[in-house]
Amino acid sequence: MKIIIAGDGKVGLALTRQLLHEGHEVTIVDSNPVVLQANMYQYDVMAVQGNAATMEALRQAQVEKADLLIAATSADEINLLCCLTAKKMNSRLHTIARVRNPDYTEQLFFMREELGLSMTINPELSAAREIFHLLQFPSFLHRDSFAKGRVEIVGLRVDEGSRLEGVALHQLYKIAQVKVLVCAALRAGQVVIPDGSFELKKDDRIFVTARAVNLAQLIKNLGITKQKVRRVMLVGGGHISFYLAQRLLDAHLSVKIIEQNPSRARFLAENLPGAAVVLGDGSSQSFLESEGLGEADALVSLTGIDEENIVLSMYAHSQGVPKVVTKVNRLEYNRMFEALDIGSIVSPKDLCSALIARYVRGMQNKTGKILALHLIAEGNAAAMEFRVDEHTHHRGVPLKDVPLRRGVLISCISRGADTIIPDGTSSFEVGDTVVAVSTLDAPVMQLNDLFV
Repeated sequence: MKIIIAGDGKVGLALTRQLLHEGHEVTIVDSNPVVLQANMYQYDVMAVQGNAATMEALRQAQVEKADLLIAATSADEINLLCCLTAKKMNSRLHTIARVRNPDYTEQLFFMREELGLSMTINPELSAAREIFHLLQFPSFLHRDSFAKGRVEIVGLRVDEGSRLEGVALHQLYKIAQVKVLVCAALRAGQVVIPDGSFELKKDDRIFVTARAVNLAQLIKNLGITKQKVRRVMLVGGGHISFYLAQRLLDAHLSVKIIEQNPSRARFLAENLPGAAVVLGDGSSQSFLESEGLGEADALVSLTGIDEENIVLSMYAHSQGVPKVVTKVNRLEYNRMFEALDIGSIVSPKDLCSALIARYVRGMQNKTGKILALHLIAEGNAAAMEFRVDEHTHHRGVPLKDVPLRRGVLISCISRGADTIIPDGTSSFEVGDTVVAVSTLDAPVMQLNDLFV
């Protein structure tokens, strides 16, 4: 499809990379010529310099021929005006606006059609939801849902002395006592799509497909149960902290927010009366200790500086905080993150990019199209959900006889209300949904792309 991305910042760049990988034609619009030039050298895109909310810039980007416009500049108002103007210039156009300010929530709900919006997205709200999801099961480093929430792919680390260390995957059921499938493993920065002979080693990160109802039993049987999160410390009082604190308070958890900006701390204290808001420098070790870091069940580092978040999380881990979550905007250094003790990593821009990419796939309406896609293993592999239809190859064929591409594994089959963690004798039929995991060697747009 022909897609225009207005705004070439962190979210725009992540979207450009994702959409080009999936075979779309991308045009970027930005007022900064230096940024445009750098990304033209890096990616095969058309670039237009100018204010994305003006008709002139949109004409140069050929908005009349476009299928989708994504407004992801740093200003909510420009994003909304950009979508409104573009929709007037092309009534067929789908439009997505990034809107971060919670003050606009009510207007967007009532004025979506008048503003010409197909979808709005709030990266900070998405990140807060993801973090809350992770805090519900603190043993997991990573969680993604499929099959309307009935199936999850969860990330675990194989620690020294773990029941998993030295276990071949064909023996995993003896320990787990519930049917699961290890669909990917990350070892020394390299992703592996394993078979039954793959033996788990210390420091491996594994990604396990399991029924959602079996998650609690799985972590209990693996002996990795961590104490339930009841006391949460948030360092940094931005939008993510605000949204996350609301959810934590609704779940009747104890919340402490550390914020060094006096006006922001006052805002949080007035609008989150159930939370303890402390004015101070969250990067100070002595300050964190005096505020009860040692008694916290979880620390979430949410400052605006990646390096500060990483150091905070490493310190919290060294002090024995059971669950640590780190907000990181730049995920270019995945191998470095893997070696650090910074717990679960959440990237607002990558969450935003994934949600928009999912909408794009829904527009395409292809045979056996992707219903959902989540990047796992530090972005080195993708877990994808497909619908099986009458055009899908190899229906009814046992999986052991299906000619899958190298680096592909079928990890789940959902049939009506039944969820199947498959083995070699399982097969898929018309109407099923299939979850497959693949390395990112080649673009995958539909289920048939997984077959040789």
